[in-house]
Amino acid sequence: MKLTHPARLLALTALVVLSQGCKNFLDKQPLGATTQGSLFSDPVNAVQAVNAIYDAASWDEGPKWGYGDYIGHMYEWMFGDVMSDDAEKGSQPSDFTQVQDLKQWSTTPSNAITATLWSHSFTGIGRANTVINSVDGGTIDDALKSRLKGEALFFRAYNYFYLVRLFGGVPLFEQAVQPGDAANVKRASIAETYAFIEKDLKAAAALLPEKKAYAATDLGRVTKGAANAYLARVIMYELGTVNAANHTWQDVYDATSTVITSGQYGLEPNYAAIHQEIAENGTESIFEIQFAVSPEGYGPIKTGTTNNVFQNNRKTFGYGFNNPTKNLFNEFEPNDPRQLVTFIKDQDIALGVPNKIDLSENDTGYLSRKVAIIPPPQNKASGQNIRKMRYADVLLMKAEAAARLGKNGEAIALVNQVRARARMSTKPPGTVLGSTAYEPTNAPAGTLPDLNASLAGQTLLDAVWHERRVELAEETLRYWDLVRTGRYLGTLPSDASNNVRARCLTHIATETSVNPFPLLPIDLVDSQTWGLPQNPGY
Repeated sequence: MKLTHPARLLALTALVVLSQGCKNFLDKQPLGATTQGSLFSDPVNAVQAVNAIYDAASWDEGPKWGYGDYIGHMYEWMFGDVMSDDAEKGSQPSDFTQVQDLKQWSTTPSNAITATLWSHSFTGIGRANTVINSVDGGTIDDALKSRLKGEALFFRAYNYFYLVRLFGGVPLFEQAVQPGDAANVKRASIAETYAFIEKDLKAAAALLPEKKAYAATDLGRVTKGAANAYLARVIMYELGTVNAANHTWQDVYDATSTVITSGQYGLEPNYAAIHQEIAENGTESIFEIQFAVSPEGYGPIKTGTTNNVFQNNRKTFGYGFNNPTKNLFNEFEPNDPRQLVTFIKDQDIALGVPNKIDLSENDTGYLSRKVAIIPPPQNKASGQNIRKMRYADVLLMKAEAAARLGKNGEAIALVNQVRARARMSTKPPGTVLGSTAYEPTNAPAGTLPDLNASLAGQTLLDAVWHERRVELAEETLRYWDLVRTGRYLGTLPSDASNNVRARCLTHIATETSVNPFPLLPIDLVDSQTWGLPQNPGY
């Protein structure tokens, strides 16, 4: 019997089979068939059920709704970097034009990228709901029950946060969806969706262990720190968009303080190593998506990711997407080591390999060095983890909160921590032909000086925003920062020949908000199947 589309939306198969996107604790052999009733009576099965949620969070291509229909590629840099002033689409002009449609605000409800995000997010939500609703009735150890439920709650919130920022209010599911439910599904408001996300993150934080409480074999699982850091990020975004909860910056300050005072995290000593394998799940890592090199090519059943092949140089082994802009390049202060860690220029050597940039397949003359890797055996299945939340981000979130609260000295001290680490960075690995060593920058004295102690008000905020932009460059955060601070519309072209701003303004969310912000279209088929109202202008 073929399941109807609504039944497939949030279904979790009775076979909990691990597939793409995991290493260490996720690198397990698939289980055989098991019934959902017995899933949480065995600790191995129960852990595998949670691993299936991590699995869905790692997908950068099919399967649709978790079953096998192939759907296209989707990466957060398509939104967080390319839709901002930090990056252009890149690659050949005719390649993956739907990415350019997003940037130009000329996309339609048939855009495969947003359809893939919608599908993968709800697959993850469905898998999380299976655990959340069933684990308490199992016979496994109570401590394991609590941890697994906390992990599932985190990922339900993680997926809904992804959805609400791009699509606005979405259907909120706490139970499995049945075939007859389609007619009864309603879109929640943005405010209701954020309340749901916050509830889950707070519950997850109460159940999850701290990072250092995990065994080495479980390194990379979500933690109490991850839940609290994401709670801070969620509230910070609400403060600039739909703040129906009447949050204040004190809430961000408190959530970030909880992470900082936990003693679980620190800054990686060498900024140049953050995105290298040596620093995966290291002291600065609060949450990252786990990958391992695999021999498979395209398709969902692999432990590796296609993220790197899409962004690496077409002249080496990639497709050359997500090109950093000159605007971003110029944001860096003189001799800031982070600039070289972020950018590959024409004729630069990266990981010991010379890079020629061909402007017929590059939009800016730059590539992102943070995703540069030595080509794996199968270049469509690389093993570089994707960093989603770093400790430096938490420090800078708290710095912004402190600045907003008039705690100027504290804000300055937090930013200076980040700058002090940056000025001590080496060059990225492999800037000498044939070598992968970390060479010294030999930066002159006075590089990245501490902020002036007298900074206050908007000048201090500008300094924090600057630091966020250069510290977290090409890490998919710029678009969200521009939107929440009300600066995004001002970055869009408005000339008569290509009035991107005017097109964007036709898609502004209608709920009361602090700053106007645009929404992308819900997939046409899903909108029609579920009877969901489409977003403005589509």
